[in-house]
Formats: sequence, structure tokens, C-alpha cells
Amino acid sequence: MPRILYLATADARGHLMRSQLLAHALRAAGAQVQVLTTSDEGARFLAGFGIDAPVLSRHYAVQFDARQNMLRRETDRNVAHYVFRPGRMLRDIARLHGLLREADLVVNDSFHPALLFMGALPPWRHKVVHVYGASLRRALEGNFSGRLPGWTARAFGRIVAWQIGRSRARIAHDFAQEAPAHDGRGTHRLATPVAVASNDDVAAVASRAAVYLNPHFKDEALADGLERGLAAAGLGAHCVGEGYAGRAGWQPQDAHWIDTAARSAFIVSAPGMAALSVAQVYRKPILLLLTDQPEQASNAERAAQLGLHHRVVVWRGDAAAFASDVAAAARELGTSTEATAAQGREAALERLQPWSQLLLRLAAQPAAAGADAAYPAARRAD
Repeated sequence: MPRILYLATADARGHLMRSQLLAHALRAAGAQVQVLTTSDEGARFLAGFGIDAPVLSRHYAVQFDARQNMLRRETDRNVAHYVFRPGRMLRDIARLHGLLREADLVVNDSFHPALLFMGALPPWRHKVVHVYGASLRRALEGNFSGRLPGWTARAFGRIVAWQIGRSRARIAHDFAQEAPAHDGRGTHRLATPVAVASNDDVAAVASRAAVYLNPHFKDEALADGLERGLAAAGLGAHCVGEGYAGRAGWQPQDAHWIDTAARSAFIVSAPGMAALSVAQVYRKPILLLLTDQPEQASNAERAAQLGLHHRVVVWRGDAAAFASDVAAAARELGTSTEATAAQGREAALERLQPWSQLLLRLAAQPAAAGADAAYPAARRAD
């Protein structure tokens, strides 16, 4: 019975959603799975999906403002304090060291510094698998580009790339990835997994948008503008966002949000990899709320390049102007009838299966067996 330790950072709920999807799938296949996360809020989120996830450390977190714009200096300061202050990362490494002894495989989703460090060193690297969005890796390696002298920024990027490359394996996921691919050197490429809608025969609601905003969204004026814009377009909304807990018409969490999304007129969310994957799998238009977050900006650009049915709106501090932009974008999106919820459900199941197969194979095989054997059915990437 494979024993898998899964560390899901709580900076964004996409990492947590992926962890609960995979934990349930792996447990159904007979594996033992222990999930850890990095905040009390993250633990409560996972509990809503039936996952008991102890908190590894409350010291590490990416910092955002109330409109999900990344605060770079504050994030740099937080990470530096975590890495260099005694009793923080070293304490977590000591705890993880004990847990690694009992695990066959350790999943780092995504780029927690303690497992980045451990995944590069001989005592632990043969068990560590890094899971990340391709756009997130580019953003991490280029974190100091344009903010520090060129040689310093490049050195940081090379160190991070070296740490990632030293691990047992890497799984880079993308919302538009088609067939599983493998480069022959331990890097696998899979489609981002998404939640599977229920198979209840419930009719679509063509006049309702399914809204999900990460907990970093807390600006009341932004929520007001979004609500007014959707209403002006003649749409109701099912709104979910932890940052708006207590606001009328909003739910802090909804374990069945995917059912609403699969049967909605369109989706409203920031351009995270998970939200774009839901739109693609269930063939729904998506209204992207773009913020200052490097990997999400990259995702939005790629959505445009691939022709995904979407519109982009940006909050600039004016609720009336934002409402007008939302209403115009909503009218342009219209609705999609390309796929039924049942078809989307089948596509979601097809995305999830390669993940559990790969992780089970990696957990079952000795590290010396080589990366090629871990995914024999995968298409090799050049």
C-alpha cells in the first residue's frame, strides 16, 4: 500500500483543490495519503472536502492585497524571514524529515521552500515530486527580474531551477495540455485536474453566472461593482469567496460549486490554472478578473492565444466603471451550449486518471528504476 505525503500550499485554493481531488482518487486506488497545508484557513477549506490536513507552518505565505495583487516586497520579506530565521524553515525540515521516513513519495504543491531545499539534497531528493503550473515556475524563476541587477536575478533563477531539477520527478500542469507527455528526464506534463460534476440530471441555468474568487479578494467595492455589472447584463450569480464571508449573496465556500459552474451561463474568476481548466473541460465562457499576479497574467495571455472563449476585466478602483466593463463583457460572452454537464464530467474524469496513475507508479517504484519507467504510456516531449 503506497504511502504518499502531500504538501499543498494555501496561498491559492487551486493547490488545495488539486490536493483533495488527488487524495480522494489515490485513496480510492488503495494508497495511504496524508495532506499537509500552510494555514488554518487552508485546513478549514480542505475539511469542507473531507480532508484532515494538519498545518505544517504558519510562517510561509505569498502576500496579496485586498484585490489579489501580489505584494512583491512583502512576499520577499516573508520568505526571507521564513528561510533564515531560526525555528522556521529548519523546524519544518526537521518535522518533514520524520514524515519522509514513513512515506514512499512526497508531493510538493507548489514550491514550498522547505521541500524545494530537501528535494535538492541526497537524503530526501529521491522521494520528492514537485507539482506546479508551468506559468508559476516561470514566475518564480523570474521573480527578481527587473527588480535586482541582472546577474543577481539570473543567479536566483538558476538556483531555483537547479533545486527543482534535482528532485525525483516534476509534474508541470497546464489547462490546455492534451495528452500526457514526458521529457525522459523526470519531467511530466499533464492537464490540470478539475473537480468532477455530479451526474444528477439538473438543467442548466442560462441566466446565472458561477463566480469564484480566491480569498485574497476582499475589497467590498470590487464585489459591489461585479454584482452590479452582472445584474445590468440581466444575470443572476452564484457567488463564492472566502474574502466576502458575511456579505449578502455570497458563500465563503461551496464544495459543490463545480455543479453550478457546469450548468451556468459562464464562469467568473481570476485567471488561475484551475479556473481556466474548468472553463475548458466544461466548455464554458469565462470572464477573467485580471490582477497583478505574474503567473495569472501569463495564463490570460495564453487563453487569448489559444482562442478560449473569454473576456478580461481589470479593477482600477472605480466601481461604476468596473460594473460597466463587467456588464459589457458579460453581454459579449453570451452562453455556451457546446457540451452538457455529463460530457464535462467525463472529460474531468479523463484528466484525473493520469495523475493518480503516475503518482502511484512513482510511489511504488524505487527511485533507481528511472523516470522513463514511471510513465510508460506517456508521449515523449521533445
